[in-house]
Amino acid sequence: MSFIVHRRDLDFYFYEFLDTEKLLATERYADYDRDTISAVLDAAEAVAEQEFYPIAGRLDAHEPRFENGEVTVIPEARKALQAYIESGFLAAGFDSDVGGMQLPWVVHQAICGVFLCANTALAGYPFLTAANANLLNTCGSDELKQRYLEPLLQGRWFGTMCLSETQAGSSLGDIRTRAEPDGNGRYKISGSKMWISGGDHDLTDNIIHMVLAKIPGGPSGVRGISLFLVPKIRVNDDGTLGGSNHVAVAGLNHKMGHRGTTNCLLNFGETGDSYGYLVGQENQGLANMFHMMNEARIGVGLGAVMSGLGGYLYSLNYARERTQGRLPGDKDPDTPQVRLVEHADVRRLLMSQKAFVEGGQALIYYCASLIDRRKTSADEGEGQRLHLLLELLTPVAKSWPSEYCLEANKHAIQILGGYGYTREYPVERFYRDNRLNPIHEGAHAIHGLDILGRKVRLYDGAAIRVLHQEIAPDLQLACDHSSLAALAGELKNALDAVSEAIDATGQCDDQQQSLANATLFLDAFGHVVVAWLWLRQAVAAMNASDSGSDKDFYAGKVAACHYFFRYELPKAMVQFELVSQLDRTCLDMKETHFTGS
Repeated sequence: MSFIVHRRDLDFYFYEFLDTEKLLATERYADYDRDTISAVLDAAEAVAEQEFYPIAGRLDAHEPRFENGEVTVIPEARKALQAYIESGFLAAGFDSDVGGMQLPWVVHQAICGVFLCANTALAGYPFLTAANANLLNTCGSDELKQRYLEPLLQGRWFGTMCLSETQAGSSLGDIRTRAEPDGNGRYKISGSKMWISGGDHDLTDNIIHMVLAKIPGGPSGVRGISLFLVPKIRVNDDGTLGGSNHVAVAGLNHKMGHRGTTNCLLNFGETGDSYGYLVGQENQGLANMFHMMNEARIGVGLGAVMSGLGGYLYSLNYARERTQGRLPGDKDPDTPQVRLVEHADVRRLLMSQKAFVEGGQALIYYCASLIDRRKTSADEGEGQRLHLLLELLTPVAKSWPSEYCLEANKHAIQILGGYGYTREYPVERFYRDNRLNPIHEGAHAIHGLDILGRKVRLYDGAAIRVLHQEIAPDLQLACDHSSLAALAGELKNALDAVSEAIDATGQCDDQQQSLANATLFLDAFGHVVVAWLWLRQAVAAMNASDSGSDKDFYAGKVAACHYFFRYELPKAMVQFELVSQLDRTCLDMKETHFTGS
């Protein structure tokens, strides 16, 4: 049994839950079929099992060090990353014309997931680099791409994203970093950036930062933000490395999790000129950065799912092997103890993990499939429709797994009991790593404000209408199965509650009140989306339930769907009611009420 991937489940998502074979029949992905996809996954699993997973605990225990102005990471990390790079996985999601494997995005996400589950902290370095390179490839000039793209995709240089500052976390309009034109096509970057993952290390020869900064004289707030490529080491015209670009590490942040990924406070231009190069147009930096941010947000959701999966697989195996106690009614101390998995509440904890983790996987892979469908669609109207749907679901894909797969990790620790709370077992590390995900790439509440304040209202609710169009066929298919028909009715009721909440908040003239419970809406809306995806999984399982050796696998899918509808979806209805009532309980709470004046 692997502790980092469930391959049967991947096949289910690819070929039964999603129609990936139809995708492989398109011209874009004509080089791939089921056998080649399986071979690529075999290779990824082998590298992850042999190189990433064995050093996860050591990398967590031996954090990067900052001494004498240098940041160092344990040497095993470089070796593992080199194996990853040499296997071609860093560029797997890029088109072949820039040196990539041109894999379907849904397959690429599954490969990324294997490495995230094996070693989240180590995977952060190449994943940030790939996102950095994708941003450069999308928004950068031909000159910048010619000089920087190939070394990034070859893993000779790594990349970062530099948004936040000490006084401006999610509030990017308040950043102070400046970019002064030098008259030669470059900009002198000055300021500090905080919470920069992968901001400095000794794993590659150079680090390429994507930095948000303001050009003097530009508009105020986010409208005046521009994007710059700032290398740690200057790059000569012939591509060779030059001298320092004066990007200095002021210190490392010591995190609860992700301990093996360096996280830095960086100073630009403090000890000399830090030269940056404009990416895209002036004052369009935030829009350009969102090419990277939206990719990163789905990546955060994927990371949350895979931390949840790691805890689920480990605690399931533990529950099957560990004996503890006796079943209710057995008072004889001389009878053998039973395995943990035989206890009803342990099964509840496992079922909850399964529902959250496999529901989260379905969400991430569905979103990835939307990207593939856009890339292969020749219909402009269909492309816009899929874009709207992805815009609506991106905050859900980032936020829902970050909350509920973290809950799954909590259950994994509970199953192991005292052992689960020790560093000798990986489940506590999975929990610590996962706790970052509700915070970074936009704190949880930011996405609540985004979805209720903007996304559900785009183009007079067009995105919500597209979602209903996607759900409708699955509701009809569910009604063809007597055991699922009632669930389809419950999902329809939940969709009505979504509409009521949107209408009620849209009719409120007080914006602060209308958005006071936006986070509740985000969580509840995520539950509705995941309930739909569980219903789709159950339909696929019911249609294949006579397949002999997979009978238990399919039965488990149907059971988990029923669990989600009985134990989880009702919670969303309570939250929608609070949103629709424009409840002011928290909004009216005065500061002095918390502890007295």
